[in-house]
Amino acid sequence: MGATIITSEDLMEFKIELLEDIKELLENQKGQPQKKWIKSNEVRELLDISLGTLQNLRINGTLPYTKIGGVLFYEYHEIMEVLEKNKVYNRI
Repeated sequence: MGATIITSEDLMEFKIELLEDIKELLENQKGQPQKKWIKSNEVRELLDISLGTLQNLRINGTLPYTKIGGVLFYEYHEIMEVLEKNKVYNRI
C-alpha cells in the first residue's frame, strides 16, 4: 500500500465540508427535541405560552397529554400536529 500525501489545501477542503455537514444537521434539527415526550415547561418554552394558556389548551382538549404521578407529558409530534391543523392562511 503506497503512502498518500495530504496537503494543507486538502485539510482545509475537508474542514469546510465537515463544517457544512454539521451546519446542515443542526439546521434540520433546529427546535426539535431529541425525545418523544416533553414536559410542561418544555412545551411552554417551545410555544412561548404561559402556564395558564397551557392549562387552557389541556382543559379544552386542544393539546393531548399524559399524566404520570404529578408530571404532565406531551408528545412532540402531537404538538406539531395541533399547530399544523390550526394553521391560518390569510387570503388577500
